[in-house]
Amino acid sequence: MKKIKLLIVDDEELIREGLKLMLSIYDDIEVVDMAKNGYEALEVCKTNDLDVVLMDIRMKDCDGVMGTRIIKEQFSRIKVIILTTFKDKEYIEEALKYGAFGYMLKDSSHDVIYEGIKTAYKGNMVVHPDVASKMMENRWNIKSNIDKYNLIEKEIKIIEAIGKGLTNKEIAEQLFLSEGTIKNNITNILSKLQLRDRTQIAIFAFKNGIVT
Repeated sequence: MKKIKLLIVDDEELIREGLKLMLSIYDDIEVVDMAKNGYEALEVCKTNDLDVVLMDIRMKDCDGVMGTRIIKEQFSRIKVIILTTFKDKEYIEEALKYGAFGYMLKDSSHDVIYEGIKTAYKGNMVVHPDVASKMMENRWNIKSNIDKYNLIEKEIKIIEAIGKGLTNKEIAEQLFLSEGTIKNNITNILSKLQLRDRTQIAIFAFKNGIVT
């Protein structure tokens, strides 16, 4: 069985140890190491073959936003999930802007956190429903953005599906199209929205209320 190699980052030792104990019960997760801030997390990334980083947002010296940024700049393959008690819209958007693959709350159940790690590892966005609601506050008018970016109905549906974490195969099955057609449409969407990857498409979906 391929184990997901995980790094836990939190400035409170009790929380780090608790998360390690909690996640160690799952056979397909290996907690490789722990760190107390973003700088320490980066050093662990340099010396270990990691898959996922589970990181707190508010930490001394180097918080989760900066930690996400410096890790993703050097290790684009590693998936960073922000885990926190704070439902702060600015923190959410900043962390996602710098490449975080998800945002979960510490009061989530063990199984929800576990499933979130697996989902991110597979390459899909992870966002707690409460956080998604926060992100959608003050959202832009959807119709104006369709007009602005010249998005067609099919592209809106694909954006929505990506925001919900669906793979290309799942989107193809949902829309009765080939995977090749979906890939071509995603390329067009990235061009129209001037975005880099499907993670940014997912963020666009949440910010604009396309995913509800």
